Amino acid sequence: MRGPKFLAITLLSVFLASVLLNEALCETETTVIHTTRSRSGRLIRKKTPAAAPAKASSISCDLFHGSWVYDESYPLYDSAGCPFIDPEFDCQKYGRPDKLYLKYRWQPTACALPRFDGGDFLRRWRGKKMMFVGDSISYNQWQSLLCMLHAALPDSKISVEKRDPLSTVTFLDYTVSIMYYRTPYLVDIVAESIGRVLDLDSISSGGIWLSADALIFNTWHWWVHQGAASQGWDYIQDGGKIVKDMDRLEAFLQGLTTWAKWVDSSVDTNVTKVFYQGISPTHYQGKDWGEPGANDCRKQTEPMSTGSSALYPGGPPPQQGVVNNVLSGMKKPVYLLDVTFLSQLRKDAHPSSYSGGHSATDCSHWCLAGLPDTWNQLLYAALLS
Repeated sequence: MRGPKFLAITLLSVFLASVLLNEALCETETTVIHTTRSRSGRLIRKKTPAAAPAKASSISCDLFHGSWVYDESYPLYDSAGCPFIDPEFDCQKYGRPDKLYLKYRWQPTACALPRFDGGDFLRRWRGKKMMFVGDSISYNQWQSLLCMLHAALPDSKISVEKRDPLSTVTFLDYTVSIMYYRTPYLVDIVAESIGRVLDLDSISSGGIWLSADALIFNTWHWWVHQGAASQGWDYIQDGGKIVKDMDRLEAFLQGLTTWAKWVDSSVDTNVTKVFYQGISPTHYQGKDWGEPGANDCRKQTEPMSTGSSALYPGGPPPQQGVVNNVLSGMKKPVYLLDVTFLSQLRKDAHPSSYSGGHSATDCSHWCLAGLPDTWNQLLYAALLS
């Protein structure tokens, strides 16, 4: 007759076997076929881990370095079924003929990015407010998140209030509000007798921002605009000086430092989560992605492959260094959604000539569905952790 020791060994063996079987099944269920191109242009199909299901666990690996892989299950929603997209981002509606750009998923090098679960998002954020604060790139991301949530729960009751500067969409069944506050520079533009003054030392809208449980800040796109009509101001105030213009990178540093001081002094990060959306790149010069003959992003239909290199030919933009330096000097914790590199690879993802009838080629903003959906997946992963 076999004793207790044998029984214990048997039970342990069964347990280990079940664990191994479960892992094997998970691996089977979480692989996808994707394609890459060899240097000769030949398409190569490979298997890679698919996006992991959402779960509340800490994210220990670097989510922001990896590659774009083809995934037939993408996009996460059909733009035709989303009521929130502005014409300037609705590339398919305005004639973009290709759809391959919709089929790419971001794959971090060392782990899987959780697949977005809109129902889980709304349950976790029941009764709370999330606010995107910044320029038209923030607006791009805000509309993306609204589409992702609407696709997950298309029958959910919503209320919409679109005003300038604050727009709010509330998912009434969950009392979750997703908000956008338009402030292109984060710091104030003040009406003075001499004209509109960009005050690098002043933030007067912060009280409204503090109503949110999560804040996602962004600015840069407008700092490089030239001309009073385009840039939205006539003078810059830097400390006690008012000047007609100054080095834009230096102005950006001063303005972002003012924002950082405001966060450190005004935001209780035990109550409000603070994120900074990394620099969103543009694609107006082909030499930046190793294609000198390309004048802009038109006719680009596939992401740039990283190959064996984790570098972008054009290198990191200098404004990214400003963001990193300012955030590293802050007292309060701010989570950097470091999307610059992964977005640099997406020369194919801009509206280009399909931007709602705009005459100019848009290689600054992004098609929806498209790249901003990945930004929001990264935001979701950060919230899970």
